[in-house]
Amino acid sequence: MFTGIIEEIGEILAMQRGRESMTLTVKAQKILEDVKPGDSIATNGVCLTVAALGKNSFKADVMHETMNRSALGTLTIGSRVNLERAMRADGRFGGHMVAGHIDGTGHITDIQKDDNAVWYTIAATQEILRYIIEKGSIAIDGISLTVAKVTKESFSVSVIPHTLQQTTLAERKKGDIVNLENDMVGKYIEKFLNIEAPKDAQNAKSRIDTKFLMKNGFL
Repeated sequence: MFTGIIEEIGEILAMQRGRESMTLTVKAQKILEDVKPGDSIATNGVCLTVAALGKNSFKADVMHETMNRSALGTLTIGSRVNLERAMRADGRFGGHMVAGHIDGTGHITDIQKDDNAVWYTIAATQEILRYIIEKGSIAIDGISLTVAKVTKESFSVSVIPHTLQQTTLAERKKGDIVNLENDMVGKYIEKFLNIEAPKDAQNAKSRIDTKFLMKNGFL
């Protein structure tokens, strides 16, 4: 589990590509202070397992499913990536719950300066947009951000200077592909509301559904 608060920017040192997978070697420093093989590191928002450690780098395998769902396949040697270690149970929770399991990708359609902030508009599929709400959370390349606007085809975020300085977002251009992970809370709620009660349930009327929530003022 991660928080979406980026700890440092790493660099791709090497890429060994298989037919449908690859192994990444990532240059890093701060996050390697207490990392060991088997630990998880979010790399541009994708949860990767450390397979081996170097003096100032780590190696991680990227499987076929991850290649299909994320933008890691677009990386090249020298690409800079956002890095975050798994969340500590005794640490501050500064972002939102981020699993590192990418729901899909989007592409930047517009970048606009707004005084000290920068607006990014990102087009995404309906499968991703259905879980995005105004003032809700979204992880873009692993960065925890607040959604400022949502349309039928895209959503927008307004990014503060600190986030631009600490992540690779400032390097992004119109047309770039980014990794997206929805806030998991909305997905769980949808799943629970669509679970059918067992046919032999003794008290089927006790099932919580949309009608129940509306009746009790939750919707």
